[in-house]
Amino acid sequence: MNVSFPFPAIAFAGVLLVTACQTAAPEAGSQDVAPTTTDLPDSLDRGYDEEVHLKNVRQLTYGGDNAEAYWSFDGKSLVFQATNPGWGVECDQIYVMDVADGTPSETPPAPVSTGLGRTTCAYFMPGDTTVVYASTHAADTACPEVPRRGPKGEYVWPIYPTYDIYTASAGGGEPALFIGGEGYDAEATVSPQGDKVVFTSTRSGDLELYTCDIDGSNIQQVTSELGYDGGAFFSPDGQYLVWRASRPAEGEEADAYRKLLSEGLVQPTAMELFVAKVDGSEQRQITNLGGANWAPYFHPDGEHILFSSNHVTGAFPFNIFMTDIHGDEPVQITFDNAFDSFPMFSPDGKRIAFSSNRNNGRTRSTNVFVADWVE
Repeated sequence: MNVSFPFPAIAFAGVLLVTACQTAAPEAGSQDVAPTTTDLPDSLDRGYDEEVHLKNVRQLTYGGDNAEAYWSFDGKSLVFQATNPGWGVECDQIYVMDVADGTPSETPPAPVSTGLGRTTCAYFMPGDTTVVYASTHAADTACPEVPRRGPKGEYVWPIYPTYDIYTASAGGGEPALFIGGEGYDAEATVSPQGDKVVFTSTRSGDLELYTCDIDGSNIQQVTSELGYDGGAFFSPDGQYLVWRASRPAEGEEADAYRKLLSEGLVQPTAMELFVAKVDGSEQRQITNLGGANWAPYFHPDGEHILFSSNHVTGAFPFNIFMTDIHGDEPVQITFDNAFDSFPMFSPDGKRIAFSSNRNNGRTRSTNVFVADWVE
């Protein structure tokens, strides 16, 4: 869903953002030396006093870039992407970790992906034995190049045309092609009802949302307006989608957008949230906050949406906010001074997983956290 994350780390306004399903990291100039679980015992609550909707905030990873952690259908595991030199991982790969006991591991979990190419945006399929994710490994086993800036010095995300979507055993193994073809296919998420998948693709020539049945058949285009539509998630009843999108105005903005996209790049600094029925009808913009508003996820009541935003400052920090489906004034949920994003409620609605730069010892690491949700 969106200008996505741990992808390549790119500096922006003092924060490192990772693309595709999207990720951000810490303050520029900090040292990339990760604290250990001995230094930072899991028994400590990593929440802030202002975070009244969260309690028992627990850190589950330590060091590297860990993001887009999404729950299994049974609520016992998280699938996430990570880049961690300490694990011998140079660019994002997919992992599954058991969070039933809430205890972090000092060793990397077993990988789901092959260790080749770059991966992103993993999600459990119904039954929790299979994971869907995007990978570039079929085109090149090496990590693809990460652009630091656009041709005019713009902050950009890469849109790798070599991304295709695969399924693989949650325990690892040879991936099977799920959605492929020419151009970018990534950012797949699965309906809580277990019947559909939504993903982002350039198959039309622009970055649009598509849905398909759970077996990859019956692909249907959802959006068609110029701009980067991505990072979509289903409502709890599977009837609606929420996503983030850019909407460049015709003229110079649209020309610049098309030019960057032709070079496999997007500029994700201006994004707002949209909702629509799964077939694309009743589409409407629900935020008009300015800045980058992304990584949305429905509250269990289906009437509210959590999302990450820097609209308060237009730069950094990014924090998690909550609005309703009509776009009422957002309520701030998290208060880190660098980066909080990728919120996702557990299937029972009692917990939330998210990624954050909090408690990283002023390193560049982004870590996964789980907290109890308080209404």
